[in-house]
Amino acid sequence: MFKAMLIEKSGRGVDAQVVELDESELPSGEVTLAVEYSSLNYKDALAITGKAPVVRHYPMVPGIDLAGRVEASSDPRWQAGDRVLVNGFGIGESHWGGLAQKARVKADWLVAIPPAFTTLQAASIGTAGYTAMLCVMALERHGVRPADGEVLVTGANGGVGGVAVALLASLGYTVVAATGRLDAPERLQALGAARLIDRNELATPGRTLGAERWAGAIDSLGSQTLVNVCASLRYRGVAVSCGRAQGLDFPGTVAPFILRGITLVGVDSVHTPLDERQDAWRRLAETLDTAKLGHIAELIGLAETKSKADELLSGWVRGRLAVDVNR
Repeated sequence: MFKAMLIEKSGRGVDAQVVELDESELPSGEVTLAVEYSSLNYKDALAITGKAPVVRHYPMVPGIDLAGRVEASSDPRWQAGDRVLVNGFGIGESHWGGLAQKARVKADWLVAIPPAFTTLQAASIGTAGYTAMLCVMALERHGVRPADGEVLVTGANGGVGGVAVALLASLGYTVVAATGRLDAPERLQALGAARLIDRNELATPGRTLGAERWAGAIDSLGSQTLVNVCASLRYRGVAVSCGRAQGLDFPGTVAPFILRGITLVGVDSVHTPLDERQDAWRRLAETLDTAKLGHIAELIGLAETKSKADELLSGWVRGRLAVDVNR
C-alpha cells in the first residue's frame, strides 16, 4: 500500500483526498518508481480544486513533477536505484502523477537527475525551472545576448519567473522583474534582479507601440501583459511565452512584429523531445546556483497540498512548492 493524493469525480464536481492505494492499481508502464518528492504547480492546483478541466479521466493522481528512484524496470536503460525525474508528458493529467509515494511510467519519459542536484533540489526546480531553462535557451537561440540590453521577466515571484531571474542573472543578463510586491524586493534581488517594476504597468491596455525598453522577455502570464511586453521590445527583440496565468487571449496588433521585426516564441514543456529535456537539465546543472533554491522553493507535506492549492490559485504563494510525499 502507498499514500497518494487522489482526485475523484462526484456529483458536486471533484473531490481530492490523500488515500491509501494498492500497487496493483498503478497504471501501465515499464518503470516503477519510489517517489521521494513532487511539487505543486499551477496546473496541479487547477486539477485538485477542479477550477479548470485539466484532468482527462478519473480517478487521477495529480502531480506533473516527480523525483525519486527506480524500483523495477523492464527497460534496460534504467536499473533499480537510479535517481530519475519526470516532468510533464501528461502525468497528473492523463496518467497518474507524482503526488504519491509510488508511480509507474513509460521509460521514455525519464531523465536522470544530474549529479549536481539532490533529489529534493530536482523536485524543487521541477517543471517550472525546466521551463525557465527552455525559455532562456530560446532567447539564446534567437540571438539575445547579455550585452543587448535589459531582459524582462513577468510573473517574477512565480515558479517559472523566479528560476528565470536566477538563470538569466547567472548568465550575465541584466534582469528586470515585474512583480506586484514592490514592498518586498529582497527575494527577487537575492535571485539576481537588477531592478523591479510594478506588474500593473503591463496588465492593462497600453499603446500599440510603446517605448523600446527590453532586448528580450520571458512571460508566463499571457493576455494583455504579453501584448504590452511585445509592444515595448526593442527593434528585433524576442519575447518567449510559456504561460497563461492572466489569460489565453492576445488582444493586440501585428504592429510590433512588422514595424520592429520582433519575434514571439512559444515554449511547451509537456511534450518537449527527450534530447531537449536532457539538454535543459544539463544547462540547469551548469547554470543554477543551488544556494538560491532557498529563495525559490518551500517544502510541504503531501497532506498540505489541498490547502496550498487554493493559496496558489489565489496568488498567495511565492516561488515553488516542493512536496515531500512521505510526510
